[in-house]
Amino acid sequence: MKKEQVVNCQFSAWYPIFKKHTIKSLILPLPQNVIDYLLDDGTLVVSGSDQNTQPRHTDNSDSEDQEDVQWSDDETTTTVTAPEFPEFTSKVLEAINSLGGRVFPKLNWSAPRDANWIALNSSLQCCSLADIFLLFKSSDFITHDLTQPFLQCSDQDSPDPVIKYELVLRKWSELIPGGEFRCFVKENKLIAISQRDYTQYYPHILTQEEQVSQAIQDFFSQNVQYNFLDEDFVFDVYRDSQGKVWLIDLNPFGEVTDSLLFTWDELTSGGEVAQQQQEGPTFRFTTSEVTVQPSPCLSYRIPRDFVDLSAGEDAYKLIDFLKLRKNQQEDSEEEEEEGNAPP
Repeated sequence: MKKEQVVNCQFSAWYPIFKKHTIKSLILPLPQNVIDYLLDDGTLVVSGSDQNTQPRHTDNSDSEDQEDVQWSDDETTTTVTAPEFPEFTSKVLEAINSLGGRVFPKLNWSAPRDANWIALNSSLQCCSLADIFLLFKSSDFITHDLTQPFLQCSDQDSPDPVIKYELVLRKWSELIPGGEFRCFVKENKLIAISQRDYTQYYPHILTQEEQVSQAIQDFFSQNVQYNFLDEDFVFDVYRDSQGKVWLIDLNPFGEVTDSLLFTWDELTSGGEVAQQQQEGPTFRFTTSEVTVQPSPCLSYRIPRDFVDLSAGEDAYKLIDFLKLRKNQQEDSEEEEEEGNAPP
């Protein structure tokens, strides 16, 4: 895997090529101050609210209405606040609204799949910039995109390409995990297909093995093969209830991409899977309940932020999190009041 291959797998590089075969999406340039905020360990969350609310000040330090939390140390007071990005917030809200009010967010390569534990609905569905920031600030996948996108490339001696970071907003779609598959392409040949959610057993895959494999092969040969910028790559697809196949994502052909039910030794040149191509791609899926495994993302559910809290090392992150919960509850109450108001 070379750095150029990683660059070619950026969403903005492949989306224009396969736009009619994938989910409708919008791409927004990510300002440098937003990048700095995402990489700042000092604030867990959360800015980017729908409204630019000003902090309410009060002389009663015990008041429940007080939003500024202050700590005193040797007569020095520090106020914990989150930065605001009015112009960027406006653009994001406009994009979200144009996509139906609900979106799936990601950066150039990764989505914050390792951070859905922190969302109040345990989902990557976002309706505001605050929702997006909460996920992004809690995701190791996003941090990797921003800091080490070329970490496992073989040409480490070459200079890193300049990356223009982008926020990708995809129209929210209810995808059934049993319909997702990862496909591995070597020298423009589809060599392997893996069930995406391999920790679960889906009986319909077993009964429809031939139909699923053939549908993916047909989609690849008709829409993907020879159309991408590289000859070695990995792509994810979704087969819906009608049997139609949709392109979901593209990834570099290398260890930075999860090989799921295969190993990279099998997939690379000289490996067992790479050699056996005369009969079509190797298709692997979970065949029984016995092989069900815990989700690999479970290991991310005890984040460094909470470890800091348990050790008493960073109380500010807890304060920010509690402020977010309070603000969201207040927003919900206000919406209910407005909904119950007479016309």
